[in-house]
Amino acid sequence: MQDVATIEEIKTAKNLTNSRSKIFLETRAYLRQSLSTLFDLDPLEIPINARPGEPPILPSGMGNISLSHCKDAITIVWHKGKIGIDIERIDRDFNYLKFAKKYFFNTNKSIHNNYLTKNMILNQWCAVEAAIKWDHGKLAQDINYWQFFEKPKKLIHKKKNIHLNYSQINFHDWTIALAYEEQTSLNPEIICCSKNF
Repeated sequence: MQDVATIEEIKTAKNLTNSRSKIFLETRAYLRQSLSTLFDLDPLEIPINARPGEPPILPSGMGNISLSHCKDAITIVWHKGKIGIDIERIDRDFNYLKFAKKYFFNTNKSIHNNYLTKNMILNQWCAVEAAIKWDHGKLAQDINYWQFFEKPKKLIHKKKNIHLNYSQINFHDWTIALAYEEQTSLNPEIICCSKNF
């Protein structure tokens, strides 16, 4: 992917650490290239506001985007309504039982019954992160408020009374979650690219 960046994005990148600067410029390049195909515009003409650590925003009337990346992939989704996306590697190494007990509702009984698997917690984590991105929230502030329901596929924010649906996609080495309001089937534009950051 050829790097595509505005003068403002290049200036912003210079104020970041080397690793964050690289990720910032590469993700913005993927955003611009992907949206240029969708809107049939030059990548540098895409009027996107995408500051570091903040959700990317398009002007009113151009729809909504969300992006997520892990160590070797980035995924971008566009939809006319609000949308959130998250991607995680299936082989991610973490203490899933400790993680579940600390952050998620409705897990203590399952933990004591040795019912939870790493894959179940990873999928839950991925869906909740997608919901946080849908809400333009903050992980540290919001994670304890989100409830995850596998059947039906629902996400509920207990404090804000937000009710979302989600979809889970397994794609090669990754699990991907989409969070959205629609009750019917969702038809977003989704692009998933393998990339070594």
